[in-house]
Amino acid sequence: MGVYIDTLFSFGGEMMIKSKTKQSRALKKVMGDFRLFCKNFVKIVDNNGDTVPFVLHKEQEEFINNLGKMTICLKGRQIGISSVVLCYMLWQAIRKPNTNYLIITHHNKVSKALFNKLKFYYKNLPHDKYPELFPTVLLDNREEFKLSNGSMISIGTANGTDNISGVTWQMVEFSEMSKWPNDEIKEELLTTATFALAKNEDSKIIVESTGLGYDYFAELFLKAYRQKDSVWKPIFFNWLADGYNLLYKHSFQEAEAWYKANNGGRRLTYDDLDKTERELHDKYGATYKQLMYRRWEIMRGSEQKFNRELPTIPDHAFAGTSQSIFDTNKIIERLQNVIPPLPTNEIYDELPDVLKPYINKNLFIFHLPKKGIRHYGGVDVASGAGNQTDNSTIAIYDADGQQMASFYANDVPVYKFAEIVNELGRMFNYSFLCVERNSYGLPLLEKLRKEYGYMNLLKQRIFDQKGKHKTQLGFMTTNTTKPIIIAKLKENFELGLININCVQTLEEMKIYQEDKNGKMGNKKGANLHDDLVIANALAQEAMAKARYYVDI
Repeated sequence: MGVYIDTLFSFGGEMMIKSKTKQSRALKKVMGDFRLFCKNFVKIVDNNGDTVPFVLHKEQEEFINNLGKMTICLKGRQIGISSVVLCYMLWQAIRKPNTNYLIITHHNKVSKALFNKLKFYYKNLPHDKYPELFPTVLLDNREEFKLSNGSMISIGTANGTDNISGVTWQMVEFSEMSKWPNDEIKEELLTTATFALAKNEDSKIIVESTGLGYDYFAELFLKAYRQKDSVWKPIFFNWLADGYNLLYKHSFQEAEAWYKANNGGRRLTYDDLDKTERELHDKYGATYKQLMYRRWEIMRGSEQKFNRELPTIPDHAFAGTSQSIFDTNKIIERLQNVIPPLPTNEIYDELPDVLKPYINKNLFIFHLPKKGIRHYGGVDVASGAGNQTDNSTIAIYDADGQQMASFYANDVPVYKFAEIVNELGRMFNYSFLCVERNSYGLPLLEKLRKEYGYMNLLKQRIFDQKGKHKTQLGFMTTNTTKPIIIAKLKENFELGLININCVQTLEEMKIYQEDKNGKMGNKKGANLHDDLVIANALAQEAMAKARYYVDI
């Protein structure tokens, strides 16, 4: 009958069914436990092409055991998460009459392959042995699979078509979201699914994907992974997970044979490891067999591609492209070691009233100022119109290059932002501020100087049309001056002359690029900004000037 039930009721090699009641209890137990359902009733095709019982490996069990209402999973390639989600949907559809399930993928071929896999699971259930246990099929086409108990599993692609509205869904899976056409579609479909989800305790949304640069999926996952108050439950499986030892067994063997053939028949040893490999071995527990496989794959592709497809840490999956201006490896290393901002309850009473509503929402303070120490800041000003517009940003450093505070918001109007800049600057020992004067920077500078009497502002010397020097408040970024301040930020960061603590700043640096025409800016896409990069670059300009027009 199956692994579990045969074991439970066998004696002397013969099946001994004590009674229909006992059999009924056994079936109820198996149908009520997903792991037992898979082991006893579901068949899969393994890497050898054999049809075998679906025994969940460690990571598949961990995934199922940790599912929340809204789960987001970053994974390496081919660890079997899509397969276990399909089977979980089928299990739920069989057990829960009149419920609906939806799978969205990035391509029609992928949708077809997943749907065929789900139908294979159903077809190979023990229908003949237990004809009354499983509902029959009423409808089976390219997009819908409807059972006689009223439950239906549907599949679609993320091509901009609304596959979600008008139906209440018990479970929705978004597969390989990073490969979807654009961030607007990702955000729109996810928002629609959230409102269309059934209002019961077992309904779920699952987003699972490998990484493909910094996009909406990356933003969503990293926020959940790093912040305790996210509505999403993050799950991450790296390439060193136990499941890969099972699923990649033959590939590991091939890699070992390749290494031996090129190294006199000997295996890899600790003395052969480079710096990165030693870290993987010492810190993450990578075996020599896994490290030989890593070398083999990198020889066939590149380290960047390996890290994306089989990440060790989440940031590897979302690393920038070769167009990135800043050293992505240094950014990733810094992200592993940033300190959290000071807790609200520790600093709230010390904040000016103007800043209190923003603390640890838009304003993040990493260190409080020390008496007599000079501080330097950069300020980039936006309209404050909200939605997907640019952020108004502030970056504050002390004289030693330690980042003290960071602010970003896109819904604060210029007049209100001027008040925030004034209070934050004065809080940090009357910081010497470099304000970008382009566009909205001019009215902000005017309010700082005339309304708030803020005197510690950078002045830029320029030539007028008559060839005479004059000074103006703020810093004008142009095609000439922008590369200079970005280069200074890159140098200071990569040489360790400054210590950036703001995670969002580091994320923006990962996608800050120079195109083939020499134009600098963030990778294009919804919710992708570079305003913190500019504020931090302006702070470097303030530090380089090392001026102070006030006493502290």
